[in-house]
Amino acid sequence: MKSITVTLDDETYGNANIRAAERGTAVEAIVREYLTGFAAGESRFDRLLRQEEVLRAQIENFSAGDRLPREALYDRKF
Repeated sequence: MKSITVTLDDETYGNANIRAAERGTAVEAIVREYLTGFAAGESRFDRLLRQEEVLRAQIENFSAGDRLPREALYDRKF
């Protein structure tokens, strides 16, 4: 496995780090994923389709009932 060094200004890295954390990952993982697709000839459209598949799988596995008990639906404390 090879290692590379990328130089970014502090603001760009900071913003990328925040966005990566919001996605539950690291900047390095995002760069790795992008370069892997780039090297394989994957287009931006292909990446978007792959991301859509991941999101759709998450939506299909989502159940609001798993997160909120039925009693809480009617609990109205104002």
